[in-house]
Amino acid sequence: MDWLAQFEDLPVELLPLIMQHVVRPSHLATLCLVNKTFYGFAVPLLYERVFIYAWHREGKAKVVKLFRTLAEYPHLAKLVQQLVIRDFPKALQSEDHDMILELCLNGIRNCINLRACTWTRHGSLTSRVLETLVDCARLSELEVNGQHNNYYDPRILPKFTHLRKLSLIMPSGPVIDTLPSWTQNNRETLQYLSLICKSSTRVTDRVLQDISSHVSNLEYFYLVGCPKVTHEGLWAVLSATYKGIVGLGMEGLSTAFDMAAFSERCNRAGTLSRLRSITLTVDEHTSLAEWQKHVLNLLANAPLRQFHISTVGGHVNHRLSDDFCSAIVSAHRSRLTRFSVHRMRMSIDAIADICARCTVLEQLFIVVEQNDLDALGPCLARAPRLRAVHVNRPLDFGSEDVPKQSYDKILAIASQCNSTVKQFGFNTRVFQVERQVTVAEDGSVRTEVALSPYENPEIPEQFLVVRT
Repeated sequence: MDWLAQFEDLPVELLPLIMQHVVRPSHLATLCLVNKTFYGFAVPLLYERVFIYAWHREGKAKVVKLFRTLAEYPHLAKLVQQLVIRDFPKALQSEDHDMILELCLNGIRNCINLRACTWTRHGSLTSRVLETLVDCARLSELEVNGQHNNYYDPRILPKFTHLRKLSLIMPSGPVIDTLPSWTQNNRETLQYLSLICKSSTRVTDRVLQDISSHVSNLEYFYLVGCPKVTHEGLWAVLSATYKGIVGLGMEGLSTAFDMAAFSERCNRAGTLSRLRSITLTVDEHTSLAEWQKHVLNLLANAPLRQFHISTVGGHVNHRLSDDFCSAIVSAHRSRLTRFSVHRMRMSIDAIADICARCTVLEQLFIVVEQNDLDALGPCLARAPRLRAVHVNRPLDFGSEDVPKQSYDKILAIASQCNSTVKQFGFNTRVFQVERQVTVAEDGSVRTEVALSPYENPEIPEQFLVVRT
């Protein structure tokens, strides 16, 4: 009772600051039930960002409940700023489908403050949904499934104007064909463009050359799975930007991509003078030593903060050399906040060097051999500001042959990290790192470390297709 009295004595203005640390929607919903004051502060946080993911339990049923709420309670719908739909009921009777569609349309119409929309469930995006979204006056960020076939008319897409951020997932040929006119309609505002394909031949150098005159304000550009794009197409876009690119992703591009020529052009023009984040992939046919040399040259003058590298697909024969890692660290150690390696082996010495010399490092995603795990903890302890760690085993063991690391082993490594580490992952598992300080009878203080389930509804950064 004394604790409650002390809590009630806190200034009400502190409640929003406290509630910002509540991440689970179910917890925010509980806060809404405390009293009118709590409701007033918690309900905007609860509805500010609403999302349905494919792995949510009864996700399809939640879609119906969500849009019924938005359709029937406009005062709640107007709080929605970001709408994320990654699951949707498809196999329905026609009358059920019509009912759900009407709920969706009415719900979207009530979201008068909608700023960002993600709708990626294949086959769930229709022309009527798109037309309704077009009428959302404040919509500035759009991420959609680009497989339009028999679901929506691609000619609606260029009607979205004033977009700041645009992401297309698996775009079909007719959707790609809209890009020149679509980017032209958003040339004054478009700052972010990502095209995520799966070895699609539809995105080519010609496509990028056709949009280059409309992307002068672009600052973030990400290409995934575009094997027909070479350095010529990418250069056409980057050289047309007015301010210079800040984030760049080059994943699964053409084997004819000439890193040497691309590096030389960028350095001569100062194109990457603002680059803070880069994502690179290397395929099995590439001469890694030469490629690494040209990458170092490419990044020599960039104010890099985030470095991501992986191989294409599941190929893991490439090993990231200690010299390459050391050169990246030497050039960017005072700024690097994230060092991310996927599907590439690296030595424990390279990891130790990254942790010791990158003084502001906050996120480290690495591939570690089983024999190196015992030495990992002391390496991580050398990073004074590290917040998140994710460890992967080399994939060539095969998904069925890679043993799950024991909880105790993961805990032992996490316990050796600095107190700044709040998140620790191993393969597909992600934990929150919690610390409890206890005082013994003799007055000595001890900190006990525990791993608890990951609570944040956001997808962990290391699992995102596009890492920005």
